[in-house]
Amino acid sequence: MADFISTGLDIEDIMAKAFLAAEEFRHFDQEKTDRIVRTVFRAAFNQRIRLAKMACEETGLGIWQDKVIKNVIATLFVYHDLCRQKTVGVISEDLEAGIMEIAQPIGPILALTPITNPTSTVLFKILISLKSRNPIIIRPHGSARKCSMEAARICYEAALEAGAPEYCIQWIKRSSESETLALMGHKKTALVLATGSTALVRAAHSSGNPAIGVGPGNVPVFIGQTADIPLAVDEIIKSKTFDNGTVCASEQALVVRACHVEQVKRLLKEKGAHFLSGEEIAKLEPVVFSKATHIMRVEVIGQPAIKIAHMAGIEVPPETRLLIAELEDVGIDSPLSLEILAPILAFYVAEDIDKAIELCRRINHHGGLGHTISIFSNNEERIQYFASTMNAGRILVNTPASQGAMGGTYNSLSPSLTLACGSGGKNITTDNITARHLLNIQRIARRRENKCLDTDLIKDFMDETVDAAAIEKICEERNASRSSISSSHKSSN
Repeated sequence: MADFISTGLDIEDIMAKAFLAAEEFRHFDQEKTDRIVRTVFRAAFNQRIRLAKMACEETGLGIWQDKVIKNVIATLFVYHDLCRQKTVGVISEDLEAGIMEIAQPIGPILALTPITNPTSTVLFKILISLKSRNPIIIRPHGSARKCSMEAARICYEAALEAGAPEYCIQWIKRSSESETLALMGHKKTALVLATGSTALVRAAHSSGNPAIGVGPGNVPVFIGQTADIPLAVDEIIKSKTFDNGTVCASEQALVVRACHVEQVKRLLKEKGAHFLSGEEIAKLEPVVFSKATHIMRVEVIGQPAIKIAHMAGIEVPPETRLLIAELEDVGIDSPLSLEILAPILAFYVAEDIDKAIELCRRINHHGGLGHTISIFSNNEERIQYFASTMNAGRILVNTPASQGAMGGTYNSLSPSLTLACGSGGKNITTDNITARHLLNIQRIARRRENKCLDTDLIKDFMDETVDAAAIEKICEERNASRSSISSSHKSSN
């Protein structure tokens, strides 16, 4: 085991404060909880521009105007979604079944936040934690520390003003890897909510505590035979250039039906895409991807296409917005086919839908299992067939993937900055994570007798001559009789 390295962080004090906040939070009703969430949302939304500029300046990644939009999604869109959710007390009741569901908070949440979407992720995780009455501890990426802590501070002061428990929001100024692991595995940590690198997510899932960890996307987009090509090109460029490609759901590879290739390439070029030659691809690969570590190089994350081209010694027109590599292979020997959070796209040609599905599946299996896949098509049968073959939690249709996957923008998915990936990504759900995932649901189960447990039927269970079909018929008749009596009772009342 590696030596424990300390920065002087008092882990026990942090967790003790969070535990006390959790105990106080449990006594809040829905009205008080919603008042806190509303106050925090408004405070955060009002600082959306300043926080976006801080994030851009501190990290050197992305475009501040696009980070404003991320902050809007993380506050306004998320808040509007949370408004409709019941998270305190009785949240549902089925009188006929005798089942009542009661929401309870889970306890202190450790939130690990990334460099790519720093302030928006902090704001989002704080809002869903407060809505579910859980204290949260923010551990920001080291290169986004200042802006992340400022986002947390704004939320904390607003929460206290609205009557939230002291220490309902805490943030870690600095922690060693050992201290972060200790926080993840602490006995008072109820959940680790991790957004970041594959190694970070793996550590969260290995902490011994419940964890929701979201890793890489590597999103393929299929342009089908019935696609609206001008729309597809516009939406893909809108998405892939959004914040210079820093959203994990941004498109990574275009898979285009052969009948549309020339039109797609022409429109892409008209809108600022530069198609790389074979020689230029060879120059670019080592600049953007490390074959030794099997991950993209941090120097190119969130950088403009022109800057990346110059880093590789490639001359491109001044209006260049995207770098596109026409490829045939997929995998480590063709690194531009892998996830690169920058305005770089792979480009493949598919003769038919089955070839397109094969390519999308191969791309998806190299770093994006369970995450997101995009399709441009107007054939509903083809859309459903395509979706049924993919291992992805989100199949986005005629939508810019970056904005669409986050939800609440071009579809009715829950607005979220944490996009779960199901079993493919080692998650327990494929949902866009929101407040309901941060609740323990109690179920009061009132007595409702199953007629298949009557004494005379139990005797039949012991009789080898009585088969399943006979038992099923008797159970159906008895349960139907019970339902009829129940309906009659309701009518008389």
